[in-house]
Amino acid sequence: MVRWSSVLAFAVIGLYAVILYVRDPAQGGFPMCPFRWLTGWECPGCGSQRAMHDLMHGRVAEAFGHNAMLVISIPLLIAQWAASRFISLAKPLAAQNLIVYAWAVVIIGWGVIRNL
Repeated sequence: MVRWSSVLAFAVIGLYAVILYVRDPAQGGFPMCPFRWLTGWECPGCGSQRAMHDLMHGRVAEAFGHNAMLVISIPLLIAQWAASRFISLAKPLAAQNLIVYAWAVVIIGWGVIRNL
């Protein structure tokens, strides 16, 4: 039996990816980050839409300029997934507290450093 919520989620993500590929977020038309709107500071995710658009078009340097953390995280997350998938562990890496806490510290640290 097909989970309709999964199908709907993949459809929405796919549609969003197509829109993000076709439309440049740097030109406007996408909602502003609520954290930035309220505080004037950049959250760890600010620039992610522009970075993903640039990555989809093969512009890695521009993507790195928009959100370096995203560009660095993508290959690391793929490696983490692959290690969990192909190496037998008692718990997958994503379920190990040390990995989760390390990612949290890095993301929070990135949010602080980019606003200094």
